Amino acid sequence: MSNLHLAFYQPDIPQNVGAAMRLCACLDINMDIIEPCGFAWKDNEFKRSGMDYREHVALKKHLSWERYLKEKDGKRLILLTTKASIPYTDIDYQDGDILLLGRESAGVPDDVHVSVDKRILIPMYHEMRSLNVINAAAMVLGEALRQIGK
Repeated sequence: MSNLHLAFYQPDIPQNVGAAMRLCACLDINMDIIEPCGFAWKDNEFKRSGMDYREHVALKKHLSWERYLKEKDGKRLILLTTKASIPYTDIDYQDGDILLLGRESAGVPDDVHVSVDKRILIPMYHEMRSLNVINAAAMVLGEALRQIGK
């Protein structure tokens, strides 16, 4: 298993969480959910998008951002955000990095922005606003895995 983590800050959409579970299971990536979620957590909500992959993902839920920061064990936090200036291809990833996704509706608050080690973006064509959060995660995870040789 890779030591990479995909962390989802207070996700709004259960289908995206299910898709993230599937992505993490297929790529052998650890997954963290930072609560509260914008929906009631019910495993049956994830059956369609996560299908039978749910049982194959190393998933840990964290009660709050503050608790997550205490539990991250010194790992580097890399935030995927449209408010960054560094393209995701211009950093050196390390095994153990945590790739942090924001809420689909609002991203992350300022206190999270200042708590991370790096902020990266996926450059957009013609000033498009953003990709689906799981598409963005897949792109960045692919680059991180390529760099660390997994």
